[in-house]
Amino acid sequence: MEDYDNDFSEPRGTYFDFRGYLFKALNLWKFVVLSVAFALIVAYLINVRKQSIYKLSSLISVESDQNPFFTANTSISFNWGGVSGKVGKVLTTVKTRTHNELVVDSLQYYMQYLKQGKYRLEDIYKNAPFVLNLDKTKGQILGKPIGIKFINENQFQLLATFESGGFTTQRYSDKEKLNGSIKIGEFAKTYNLGEQINLPFFNGSITKRQDATIVPNTQFFFQFLNFDSVVSQYQNGMIISPYSGSSSSVLSLSLAGSNKAKIVDYLNATTSILSKTELQRKNLYATNTIKFIDSSLNAVNNNLKDVTEEMNTFRKQNKLFDVTEEMAIVSEKLKALDLSREEERTKLNYLNSLETYLRTKTDYTKIAAPTSVGIDESNILSSVAKITALAIERQTKEYTVKEGNLIFKDIDRQIEAEKNVLLETIDNTKRTIGINLNNINNNIAKFEGQLSNLPEDQQEYLKIQRKMDISQEAYNIYLTKRGEAAIVKAANVSDISTIDEAKDIGGGRIGPNKNLNYMMGLMLGFFIPMFLIFVVFLLDNTIHGSDEVQRLSSIPIIGLIGKYNYKNNLVVFEKPKSAVSESFRSIRSSLQFFYKKQGEEDGKGKTIMITSSVSGEGKTFCSINIATVYALSGKKTLLLGLDLRKPKIFGDFQITNDQGVVNYLIGESGFDAINYQSHIENLDVIPSGPVPPNPSELLMGDRMKELIAYARKHYDMIVLDTPPLGLVTDALELTQYADATLFMVRLDYTKKGMLALINAKYKMGEVKNISFVLNFYKHKTNHNYGYGYGYGYGYGYGYGMYGNAYHEGNGRRSLLKRFKKFIQSNT
Repeated sequence: MEDYDNDFSEPRGTYFDFRGYLFKALNLWKFVVLSVAFALIVAYLINVRKQSIYKLSSLISVESDQNPFFTANTSISFNWGGVSGKVGKVLTTVKTRTHNELVVDSLQYYMQYLKQGKYRLEDIYKNAPFVLNLDKTKGQILGKPIGIKFINENQFQLLATFESGGFTTQRYSDKEKLNGSIKIGEFAKTYNLGEQINLPFFNGSITKRQDATIVPNTQFFFQFLNFDSVVSQYQNGMIISPYSGSSSSVLSLSLAGSNKAKIVDYLNATTSILSKTELQRKNLYATNTIKFIDSSLNAVNNNLKDVTEEMNTFRKQNKLFDVTEEMAIVSEKLKALDLSREEERTKLNYLNSLETYLRTKTDYTKIAAPTSVGIDESNILSSVAKITALAIERQTKEYTVKEGNLIFKDIDRQIEAEKNVLLETIDNTKRTIGINLNNINNNIAKFEGQLSNLPEDQQEYLKIQRKMDISQEAYNIYLTKRGEAAIVKAANVSDISTIDEAKDIGGGRIGPNKNLNYMMGLMLGFFIPMFLIFVVFLLDNTIHGSDEVQRLSSIPIIGLIGKYNYKNNLVVFEKPKSAVSESFRSIRSSLQFFYKKQGEEDGKGKTIMITSSVSGEGKTFCSINIATVYALSGKKTLLLGLDLRKPKIFGDFQITNDQGVVNYLIGESGFDAINYQSHIENLDVIPSGPVPPNPSELLMGDRMKELIAYARKHYDMIVLDTPPLGLVTDALELTQYADATLFMVRLDYTKKGMLALINAKYKMGEVKNISFVLNFYKHKTNHNYGYGYGYGYGYGYGYGMYGNAYHEGNGRRSLLKRFKKFIQSNT
């Protein structure tokens, strides 16, 4: 221990002591184990209390199934669109609110059948022995479990507890919510199965489920849910996606829930309703065509009746006559021309109606098939089919996409573009039909000129006959087309078919994942306390081990003082064989080596100044015992109490503090008057005396120099018990008298920042020949890791320096004492 001014180095910068953190965690292993155990218990409780969640699925196919009645001879054709468009529509439809409302309403999933389980009311669905038959025109209470206790096979009791008089009901016919009220308290009333019940909170009847057995005194519950909330739950829970990349037309539907039977029914009902809805949309074109043919057929039928009546009237008024063969041929040609003219006029009327419809309407889903009137122009057929398909697609997306979305703008743009093309095609086709009509009219006029030579009655007869034949022919054509359209519609099958329906075949449980819960519990139980330990360790600014002192300061450590509980501070004198006594002897040895380095001066005693950063670090304890070990070694020793602000040393030597250093420094008493001989041989004690108002000034005076000079002449060792260096400047005034300075560092107490203070004073030369003494040292690896060999001049190791047989108290301890020792060593 020498002057280190020349080789003083700054302590290292920012440093995280991972090894210290690890040992800190190991020291608190009990806390970590308890935390893990607690987390595993929580995971277990979650696993046993949480409902099991199941996931089931079904497979459907979306194909453009060709109608089996479509043949080359079929005069009416319908374009249904491609498969890819249908798949997109189905993917969208399944997630729409409208579709899920239909499914929920059909299954009545707004009703719950419940039974008390171990931890909760459990949904038993169709396992309930009773069925609710609701009056949907009246309100049912929402969110309130209603008890039903069976008295016998024919009677039951409704039970409910109302803590408030008001509640909300819902009328499931129109889904409107209403407010209801009832008397606060218990409700209990007996009814017969099948009896109509009209209550403020329930309206309907309860009947026995088919093939169910009612056990008397068993209790169940039923509950009504908000329809919109149930729909939203299934709408968000339904998952639909292509089954595989290679078969995009096969879709997988899956749903998760706590009741497998409800999942199965919902998936299958979804497929059924989806199939029916899609078939209705598929038949929409055919339905509109049939309506158009029916209206045309009705007009032709009325015309046929009028012509037939006209022919009957003519025959009654005129005699029968024969027409020559030549005139009959001409008449047949005229009939064919009239029929052709009628067909062209029908086409022209259809095109005029279609043009008006396109220009005045916005809903293009009601266009009849052009082939119903014999129009086979490919451009017209294609455009009508595209416009109808786009209109249906737009109508489908209205369920899920907000109006004004870019999707609608894109569809409307496509419809508008296709409509412009169709209108242009209609104009061209109308001009062609007009040319055909002119040609037909010219031919008709030529043949009618040939018949003008006949008598007027024969001309009239042939004219009526042609009209009747034309009407009959038109009637037959429309009737045939209607039959074809009806057959096509009746023979249509949905493009959506079930490949693999949902079915409960066991298994399917996806939650709770018990292993995952246990793993999460284990991880949280371990990492949360480790994190808390990390935070505490990071915020902890106290010194816990010698390695921290070594890292924070270049000042050497001269010794370690173990923690020792005793009734007073005279441990070395009264317990000379204790490990603490050995620690002080080791410090004495190190100091002797140091004094030899400094050199001997004849007739001059050596001084040791003992200080610390703050009060409570064992400064007085160390001063008394350092002085004691020198005295017991034969050195004439003086213990000088220079902590004038907070005197302590007098109490352990059974002396008073009435006279002391203060009295000497103010010139009130001489040396002999303040010097007390202790009961320890060779040890004299001078207490500090009464607390003065100006301790710093007194210690700076000449009387202090005289006191130290006198003590050096008459004593071999002078131990200076000084004030804390970190609190007052008194100790700095005394460093000039110290041959060696011991700075006390109490582990788990002294702050790391205090070492920065002593480092700065050491670097500036305010203190010299200084060494650390670590107090309250515990001989445990987690408090002194990396610390097992000497520093500079050596130091005492406290416990374990010598064999256990050397120290006092090496007898066998009781089990209770060993347990207490184990607890203390781990705290």
